[in-house]
Formats: sequence, C-alpha cells, structure tokens
Amino acid sequence: MKWFRRQPEPLLPPEWMVVGLGNPGPEYANTRHNVGFLVVEELARRHGLKLSKAKHRALCAQGSIGGVSVLLVKPLTFMNLSGEAVRALVRELGLPPERVLVVADDMALQLGRVRLKPKGGPGGHNGHKSIVHALGSQNYPRLKVGIGSAEPGEAVDHVLGKFRPDELPEVRRAVELAVQGVEWVLAEGVERAMNRVNPAGQQPQTSE
Repeated sequence: MKWFRRQPEPLLPPEWMVVGLGNPGPEYANTRHNVGFLVVEELARRHGLKLSKAKHRALCAQGSIGGVSVLLVKPLTFMNLSGEAVRALVRELGLPPERVLVVADDMALQLGRVRLKPKGGPGGHNGHKSIVHALGSQNYPRLKVGIGSAEPGEAVDHVLGKFRPDELPEVRRAVELAVQGVEWVLAEGVERAMNRVNPAGQQPQTSE
C-alpha cells in the first residue's frame, strides 16, 4: 500500500494583525523600547508559531490563536519607521485599522502596568507616530506596557536602556499579562478584553 503524506490545512486569511514594536539588532535586545517585541515573541512561542518569514521589512508568523487566524509581526524598520511595514502589510491583507493590535512600551505607565485602549493619539511614542501617519488613522487598538518614567532630558537613554536585574520579575509579569490581553482581544474583541486587562490589578490570570 502506498502512503501519502497528509497535506497541511490551508491557512485562512488573517482576521487580525498583532504588531509588536521595537528595534532590530542584538544591541537593542531586552531594552525598554523593545518590550513589544518580547510580547509578540512570547505569544508566538506559546502558540507554536515561528517569527521567521521576512515580508515588507518585518518578521511575520501566520497561524491560529484560539481558533482565530492571525498574523504576528515584528517590524525591522526601526521604531521611527514602524508604520512603513505596518502599512504595507495592512494593504496586502486588506485589514481595517480596527483589526491591527499594536503592542508597545509606554513611559506614562508604571513599570509592569498594562493598559488596553481601542484607539488614541501617539502620546509622544515615535512608533505610534509613524503608524498613525502611515495608516492615516488613530483608530487602531493598542496594548501599552509600562516601562516607567524617565528623568527630565533622559527619555532617549531611558527607553534604549536595558531593564535592571531587579526589574525583570515585574517585566515578566507584564509580558505575561500582555500576552493574555492579546489572547482576550482575539477571543472576545477589544471592548470586552479591556474589562479584563485594565482593572484587573495587573496580575496574570489563570485560564478559566
């Protein structure tokens, strides 16, 4: 009897795009500005996806999370030009801004805090500035991960600095909560996920 290898199930067009912001290169690994990368990488690891396909100056992984077809994205354009990669992918996929969830650091939030918003301005964040300009819209959801505030005049050094060893447990908890936040958005939508992420005491929850 001749055996035939079973063909993999065809990938459905992504219903969502999840973008983690950061800067490429080993010198930027584990810096505060790259916490968006950390969240998307952990999300990919948890769901058996591999961020390896280079497309429109971004690393991408397409697959299913909780039964929802999704494209995970790490732009390789550097933070200030993140919108260029996002715009090209949005055009190719035909997704509206409301289906592009952007995960990024936020100096206005205490270290380890996580906040989900359905839309909003860039708030001084260069990655969000680039995306708003590229999409011509502020109406995309964003998941903000707190990295703590900087001293006056030290914002650049702060965001490009690495987390201190004593900060890492708090960072890991924040990444865990942010990953759960993405999963909730995909499963329940932004509005319901906000009710779970924002007032939850910022502690990761066990699966129900």
